[in-house]
Amino acid sequence: MTASTFCLGSAGWFFFFGLVFGAWKYVCIARSEEAQAPQYVDIAHRAALLYAFACMLLGQLCGASAWSNTVNLAAAVVLVFYFAAAVLGYAVHGALRDTDNQLERPHRLGTKTIGDWVMLTFMVSLITAEIGAFVVIFSGFLAA
Repeated sequence: MTASTFCLGSAGWFFFFGLVFGAWKYVCIARSEEAQAPQYVDIAHRAALLYAFACMLLGQLCGASAWSNTVNLAAAVVLVFYFAAAVLGYAVHGALRDTDNQLERPHRLGTKTIGDWVMLTFMVSLITAEIGAFVVIFSGFLAA
């Protein structure tokens, strides 16, 4: 599989889930006296749609890269993994209706709390991996 094909397939899945989350958001709005969906249902909907287009961009950059398919595919997998983890987290918070700010302390997950070090470790890994993987892909495009 090429990195471009992986990114295009990922874009399709993110777009699909964006549409599904949009339907979920509408159902929440229709059932709400305030005509509002839970904040993280809204965020999951928007993030999935935005990540679909981010994956399209990544696919184009990978397709025009000077780096090998293996390098581009590895970097794309890292990015898509973290995109998906973020959307999944938003959807879980939306379904549980447990917070309107996942970074507010104490970090909630349903009736449980997540330690500060767990959240910090995840966020640092997300930031490092996403920026690092994008730099790999973009530098390959620039090198071409």
